[in-house]
Amino acid sequence: MKPEELYNHFEELADQLNVTILEGKGDFEGGYCTVNGDQFVVLNKIRPLAQRLRILAVSFGALDLKDRYIVPVLREFVDSHLFEEERA
Repeated sequence: MKPEELYNHFEELADQLNVTILEGKGDFEGGYCTVNGDQFVVLNKIRPLAQRLRILAVSFGALDLKDRYIVPVLREFVDSHLFEEERA
């Protein structure tokens, strides 16, 4: 699957979970946060798409997705990045 398609699947998942994906420019990595009960994933727009996808995978992997249907290729992508994070 193309990286752009994965990104689109993450956007759809974010809509389902009421998570807002914010993109900005600056000197930051990005990640998941909650502000006043609202959930956000912040991405650095100037980083390569592969790095933004990794941030999305780790961020959504931290949420409880077990009982939610996710496109199989997206679930595999999230799970593989969580495994990599655990090994690091």
